Amino acid sequence: MGIRGLMSFVEDHSSEFFTDVKLRDAKIVIDGYALFHRLCFNSNLELRYGGDYDSFADVVEEFFESLFACNLCPYVVLDGGCDISDKKLATLKDRAREKIQAAHSLSLGGGGCVCPLLTREVFIQVLIKLQVHFVQCFSEADRDIMTLANHWNCPVLSSDSDFCIFDLKIGFCPLNSFQWRNMSKVKGTGTYYIPAKCFSLDAFCRHFSNMNRALLPLFAVLCGNDHVNLPIVETLLSKACLPLRAASPKGRRHHRILRLLNWLSHFADPIEALDNVLKYLPQKDRENIKQCLYCSMEEYQQSQAKLQDFFQRGAYVCPDALNLVLPEWVLVALAKGQLSPFISDALVLRRTILHPQVENMQRPSAHRTSQPIRQTVYGLLSNASPHPKRTPRSTLPPRTRVFSELDRVNKNVQTSTVDPVELPQDHSDLSRLTELSPGRRQMILLETLKVKQATLEPVPAALKLPIAVTCYWLQHPEVQAKLHHLQALLLGMLQGPLEAAVLSPGKEGGAKALLQGEFRRAREPLQLGRALDLDAAHAFCQWQSCIQMGLYLNQLLSTPLPEPDLTRLYSGSLVQGLCQRLRAAASADSLLSSCPEAQHLYGCLLGATQPYAPAQLFLPKGKSGSKTKKQKKKGSRWPKNRVGATARTWHQDSNRFRLLMEGNLEDRVEAPELE
Repeated sequence: MGIRGLMSFVEDHSSEFFTDVKLRDAKIVIDGYALFHRLCFNSNLELRYGGDYDSFADVVEEFFESLFACNLCPYVVLDGGCDISDKKLATLKDRAREKIQAAHSLSLGGGGCVCPLLTREVFIQVLIKLQVHFVQCFSEADRDIMTLANHWNCPVLSSDSDFCIFDLKIGFCPLNSFQWRNMSKVKGTGTYYIPAKCFSLDAFCRHFSNMNRALLPLFAVLCGNDHVNLPIVETLLSKACLPLRAASPKGRRHHRILRLLNWLSHFADPIEALDNVLKYLPQKDRENIKQCLYCSMEEYQQSQAKLQDFFQRGAYVCPDALNLVLPEWVLVALAKGQLSPFISDALVLRRTILHPQVENMQRPSAHRTSQPIRQTVYGLLSNASPHPKRTPRSTLPPRTRVFSELDRVNKNVQTSTVDPVELPQDHSDLSRLTELSPGRRQMILLETLKVKQATLEPVPAALKLPIAVTCYWLQHPEVQAKLHHLQALLLGMLQGPLEAAVLSPGKEGGAKALLQGEFRRAREPLQLGRALDLDAAHAFCQWQSCIQMGLYLNQLLSTPLPEPDLTRLYSGSLVQGLCQRLRAAASADSLLSSCPEAQHLYGCLLGATQPYAPAQLFLPKGKSGSKTKKQKKKGSRWPKNRVGATARTWHQDSNRFRLLMEGNLEDRVEAPELE
């Protein structure tokens, strides 16, 4: 994000604006959003197949292990939901279009950078595993990061050019010059440091005639950041600044930055500079533009939030959140990363953004498959009102039960409205949602996923939610899954249990042989550049969207099912490779022959999902069409392996939560097994 062109501009003057530093024995505040994108895009990870989350998790672990080795204490600060003023909506739409184009390029075998859908969730799980201190802000994190770093007198690690504008006491270290893979030893000691470069705001201002650093927020706004991009700048440049001479796109952008900085350096302070900006504008526009500029410049001032309180006491006061009067448990869960920014966007803005994936762009968005899950989320959030204490700057939408979603349509973005699902009256108070019994919360989840509780009883605790979501995925009419798609997904889920077995003395069995044999070989054809199977890719994107929304719903319900280890749940290269081998005639049993324990677990998972799959999925190859026609002619019943009419008609009632409205629910539903 930040200011387009500024980061490359300052890096082109690296010797003037940066100093070499040796980072060790200190706190460091890390921009979490910038970090997980950097690690995802700059670690040679495969991005075409929906995410190699195991490899990504390994890279994240290696990064923090390097910091620990240098006695650096990281504090990761993550962005939350969109700004409550929604002033970045146009920018977010532009970013979404760019991601769709990149995803389309990747789907055709070209280049591009699109974060796999569950990257953020995997990143947070690794932070928890490594016990790295982290907090999720209520909205954008930049100001909170600056305020925390200045409080602790420590540097900021990011790639956002906005940190070239913030008045940081110690400085800003760009991620692309942070050499965490090249630790060096301090001479004569056993300690290590990480070579890095630190941006010097003083050197930057000296370069432009000792410019007053207070002018930099005005520069950022005039140059065009994510919050404002006013056409007045072109008027200003043409009337007050030097003519444009550079021709190349990069040169043109850099020349524009240079012209603005040189011009601003002639003024003593922002007030004088702003008065000179306004005199080039029509009289009728001046007051509105002045207010807009002042408002945008405030984004570079200190935050009122004190994140140090969170790291010391587990909670902090966020003025923006307080003004909305949200339930306390929601604020705590958001800060701890136990609820996604998706939830706060839905709650506060009544609008969500569905992130693009590498899918078949000729078909409807894969996110359509998970819409019924989101409707339940919206139903749980729809009666919470974030409006009682409106601030003068607040521009929240009027309270409505309708939610809007920003999603891909063809190769563009489009907003559509979605109605929340109707829930029982005693589920309508968000502030008391956590007071519902575990049985009721689990029933909401399972009713949404159209899965019976008995289905999950033989499934290991860590895989109950993924299997429930897979059952939902199989039932959705838009999913055109084949048997080898389902088998590949289930085989991929074995990776976590297999790796755990390898690390458990006496339980290894054939797990190591399977991992290093069939599973490793399954990835090899993909590494040689085989073309993407768009049908499989789209089916797996639909499944990932369902997993993501199932995870969010489970979190909102305070995890009635255990949260799965996403780092080993799905590896795109592995699943796509297994899919190709199964399609080419290999059987799941033959792939698992070296490990009887894996065969048994696979059989358990397949047995749980099979009743929810379309009947033709398990018919012999070449007979599915004729068999289906015969069933239509005779009006025959579904085969027994479909779980008869129960699985088919369970949710045909107009109210999918009718069971929750019936009495004696606790007699009907066993308490969930929280393992």
